[in-house]
Amino acid sequence: MVFNSLSFVVFFGIVLLLHNLPFSWQIKKFNLLIASYLFYAAWNPPFIVLLWASTLVDWLVARQIHRQPTGARRRTWLIVSLVLNLGFLGFFKYWKFALENWQALMALIGVHYEPPQLGILLPVGISFYIFHSMSYTLDVYWRRVEPIRKLSDFALFVAFFTQLVAGPILRTAQLVPQFAQPRKATRDQLCWGLALMTLGLFEKVVLADGALAPVADAVFGNRDPMLAVDAWLGTVAFTAQIFCDFAGYSTIAIGAALCLGFSIPNNFRAPFAAVGFADYWTRWHISLSSWLRDYVYYPLGGSRKGERRTYVNLMTTMMLSGLWHGANWTFVVWGGLFGVSLCGERWIKKKTAHWPWPSGMSFKLSLALLTFTTVCVTRVFFRSRDLSQAMAVLGDMFGGHADAVAILPTVKIFEAVLCIGALFGAHWYMRNRELEEVVARAPRALIAAMWICMAFAITVTQGTGDAFIYFQF
Repeated sequence: MVFNSLSFVVFFGIVLLLHNLPFSWQIKKFNLLIASYLFYAAWNPPFIVLLWASTLVDWLVARQIHRQPTGARRRTWLIVSLVLNLGFLGFFKYWKFALENWQALMALIGVHYEPPQLGILLPVGISFYIFHSMSYTLDVYWRRVEPIRKLSDFALFVAFFTQLVAGPILRTAQLVPQFAQPRKATRDQLCWGLALMTLGLFEKVVLADGALAPVADAVFGNRDPMLAVDAWLGTVAFTAQIFCDFAGYSTIAIGAALCLGFSIPNNFRAPFAAVGFADYWTRWHISLSSWLRDYVYYPLGGSRKGERRTYVNLMTTMMLSGLWHGANWTFVVWGGLFGVSLCGERWIKKKTAHWPWPSGMSFKLSLALLTFTTVCVTRVFFRSRDLSQAMAVLGDMFGGHADAVAILPTVKIFEAVLCIGALFGAHWYMRNRELEEVVARAPRALIAAMWICMAFAITVTQGTGDAFIYFQF
């Protein structure tokens, strides 16, 4: 069940109705939990057992960690949680990848190895709910939070359908305290939530799937030499597509939660207006970048153990980020490129700390364009099916071929350029602003007109109900 489907509209309408009926708060939370399990089971019912197992084990383990008087016993119980969660993740997401690379390694030394064909399916959203659950046991271990008394509250935290399969990745303190008291959206919250859901659907259906996906798919589905301008446009279109797709999902998730009276933090903050790579990662997929910072980078030592160790920690964190996105060397390279970019930026800032750098808007805009261009180049690896295709696309972008041909129709080029330009302009305008602030200052008639236009565009475009890109992660 995807957000951009009629089945979800019916599902959410029923959930919203039940949530506003005069039931007790315990019954309403139970309704939300059952609805969340039904939402997940709609993908592949057997995989809900994994969700239950992760939930139950982490709830029990966290209680044991809290009860243990010594560090050794606490670590033992934490290891139980990590082994189970990372074991699930490793088996379902990385087992095939590991076997393929072992086969290649054996072939290098002349040994023929045929890996077993297990036919493993990747459970949708496993990377997200595993990180939800792991963050809880780690926070209890580090004494950041107290154990959750009710298993039902923890289960709802892990499985809450709005962010279950593609985030945002929430921490215990961001959602569980909201379960303590009855939550019901006010009229303003309901209107704002529905408006956010409309905005998210507009980003997904009209922009990502309608205007940008055809251009990106044409370029990355092409196997022949193409013009550099087509290769660049397809790459930039994919960069914009994945933003609209993922930010659209996050916006719908935040809006749906708000319609039920719950507050979920923002997951994107105008990333195309980032000035530098460190700034980019404070604006893109904020819940994942902050999770990796708090649970990987800081525990490794962060920047507290010298400059060389800092670079190692940055590279390790970003390469793990790449591997989190998918079991493919393209994602590892993508993460490594960002790690090199962050290390290089840090080194340059340190060496030029006393330089009289310009502070004007034009200089910041130039740096933002440079950052955006570099991000687009890294997206070639993110989108390509393998390293050979990535190198071929990069060759088209930078090398050029005498027999290169144009593959994009003029109409699609115009649509993509218009969309990308509008997105970059909107991000630059919103760079230091919040959406709530902008909406509050705008005339209500203008907001209503824009809302109607987005709803009309969604209806006209319709779309094909394509799943969100991050569902595969």
